[in-house]
Amino acid sequence: MTPDILCLGEPMLEFNQQPDGTYLPGHGGDTSNAAVAAARQGARVGMLTHLGNDAFGKSFLDLWQGEGIDTSLVRQVDDAHTGVYFVTHGPEGHQFSYLRAGSAASRMGPDDLSAAALQRTKILHVSAISQAISDTAADAVFEAIRVVRAAGGKVSYDTNLRLKLWPLDRARAVTHAAAAQSDIVLPGLDDARQLTGLTDRDDIASFYLDLGAEIVALTLGAEGSLVATRERRERIAGRKVAAVDANAAGDTFDGAFLARTVAGDDPFAAARYANAAAALTTLGFGAVTPMPRKEAVIAFLSEEAA
Repeated sequence: MTPDILCLGEPMLEFNQQPDGTYLPGHGGDTSNAAVAAARQGARVGMLTHLGNDAFGKSFLDLWQGEGIDTSLVRQVDDAHTGVYFVTHGPEGHQFSYLRAGSAASRMGPDDLSAAALQRTKILHVSAISQAISDTAADAVFEAIRVVRAAGGKVSYDTNLRLKLWPLDRARAVTHAAAAQSDIVLPGLDDARQLTGLTDRDDIASFYLDLGAEIVALTLGAEGSLVATRERRERIAGRKVAAVDANAAGDTFDGAFLARTVAGDDPFAAARYANAAAALTTLGFGAVTPMPRKEAVIAFLSEEAA
């Protein structure tokens, strides 16, 4: 299979705190989450990453292969581990604790890329986290972007900000440089306000358009999203649901948005679909388990139309 969407980044095993205080194991990592979300909408998806040669790495291979995600560009290594994180929940929402230093994915560099695979994909999806985990990983992302764009493909970039990984000034410099080389920029509102220094949503969308993006889809949490191109912009309202865990809602939006983009939707229709998918994923705990499949999203949208 030649993937239409190729996701590059770090997968991490997740332990998500439940109401009774126990931890539910699952799978996470923003680009892996987006890959699963896209695959569940029917897109042809591949992962490009390194895993530890451990039980956690094997579980990711089982997950991706079960979802129909191409794993031919995934390598397991003996000298590094698969990353792990814990999610706790409190009055201010979910919080993350990481065990990722020295992970297999963080040791990736430009020499670990497959230029031939990158040249064939329609959309490369990467994120700021893919760059923040190490200098070599950041170099790999920039090289992947260069190869894809030189071959005529598109680049999708999520500005996911994790200040535990790098200082804000460096995050700004790197993410702005990557966004300037991306066709689709997918920032979250809170992160974008820190990265740009702007507060107004339209100003943030204009900032990324001015950097060079063709499409900006600014996610607004429960309020939905703001989608902007140079010719048009539109606020796409969110869907009201009884949310219990917003973990990976933004990643679900990314994957669903990209799946509908390669299917031929314009960015505004893609965002309406992605809003619905993101809302549905908040109905359960964990990053991957509650992600909806295409049939559930279409049914949810049909309820709105009725």
